[in-house]
Amino acid sequence: MNTEKVDVLVIGAGPAGTVAASLVNKAGYKVKIVEKLKFPRFVIGESLLPRCMEALEEAGFLDAVKEKGFQEKSGAKFVKNGKVCDYLFADQFTKGWTWTWQVPRGEFDKTLADTLEKQGVPVNYETTVTGIQFNGSDSITTVEDINGNLSQIEAKFIIDGSGYGRVIPRLFNMDRPSSLPPRKAFFTHTLDVNRSMSDEPNRITIVVHKKGVWIWIIPFSSGVTSLGFVGEPSFYDGLEGTLEEQLRTLIASEPYLKERFKGVEFLFEPRTIQSYSISTDKFYGEGFILTGNVTEFLDPVFSSGVTLASVSSQLAGHLVTRKLKGENIDWEKEYTEPMMQGVNTFRSYVEGWYDGTLDTIFFADNQDPHIKSQICSVLAGYVWDQENPYVSNHQTALNKLSSIIKYRDSIKKTDTTSV
Repeated sequence: MNTEKVDVLVIGAGPAGTVAASLVNKAGYKVKIVEKLKFPRFVIGESLLPRCMEALEEAGFLDAVKEKGFQEKSGAKFVKNGKVCDYLFADQFTKGWTWTWQVPRGEFDKTLADTLEKQGVPVNYETTVTGIQFNGSDSITTVEDINGNLSQIEAKFIIDGSGYGRVIPRLFNMDRPSSLPPRKAFFTHTLDVNRSMSDEPNRITIVVHKKGVWIWIIPFSSGVTSLGFVGEPSFYDGLEGTLEEQLRTLIASEPYLKERFKGVEFLFEPRTIQSYSISTDKFYGEGFILTGNVTEFLDPVFSSGVTLASVSSQLAGHLVTRKLKGENIDWEKEYTEPMMQGVNTFRSYVEGWYDGTLDTIFFADNQDPHIKSQICSVLAGYVWDQENPYVSNHQTALNKLSSIIKYRDSIKKTDTTSV
């Protein structure tokens, strides 16, 4: 059996894997990526957040991505019963990037991987990890290519950025259920011929369809738009016909969508992803570190996936480099704690979205501009800014603000009634 030796083996060629691999490679270490699928491949998570731009820039990917002409994204728009709440990243509290992109992930991810190969890092596609043996921090990974040929890769460290594949958690029984309830996404890409009817395409639009059910609208620069419904699995009960007929029924039932997307061409048969939230009992071990969705995937509502993937890999790349140089790393303090800060901040916003807390805040009248800028920073992905009270005290601050708004509105209603 052929055996190859590297300093770092990276599993997965998505944003998590490529960002980490680039940083370790730039530090002068020999890196290799193995990827189970052939690129380009379809995946959701098509609306990026400004915070991930910092990771893409440090990895040396920005110029290549800019050349693709992807749709620039300047904010997020929330719609409910005709009422609109716009968050523009230029107004955010935290200093940082004020724009990002909306991307077909197949093309975006391939751009990152192709750029990485130009930097000198080999990417082996259609290569599946079948087993890993650790000897301290050293490891021997057995992989199988598309033709069934087995080979081994000896590495001093492994970075697992395998996303939904969750290679190390599944091999070593580390998967744990998420605290979030199961939900189902139902989506397609459309030929958006009626886009001129909208004030897009420079941001994602999220529509509140009914309590606990929402819709994403993500326009791309090509004229294609990603469209999907998200809700509890029971929401879809009773829908009849083919998957295309079911999705068209849902589109017709939402006033914000029905004229713009009436009769538009679906570019592929609608797909579903269900019970996607998952966690793990640890983010690292002797000889490996988990990044991106391998650690925990929450929910697509605030587009946190690629941001958590790229930022965790940015941090992991630096820590692994220091480890290879002989430094002692406090993985819990330097990796798990900051990553859980980001995950838990997003989790509070996801929970607040579904329980109605953010509904009260987003669609309130006379919003405080300063508070709105602080919340905007979270929506831009700056969930590590401890100077922002809506980060440092994320759950308490949201609940308190929602209660204040409800109390204020009840007083106004009482005053109006008395008059």
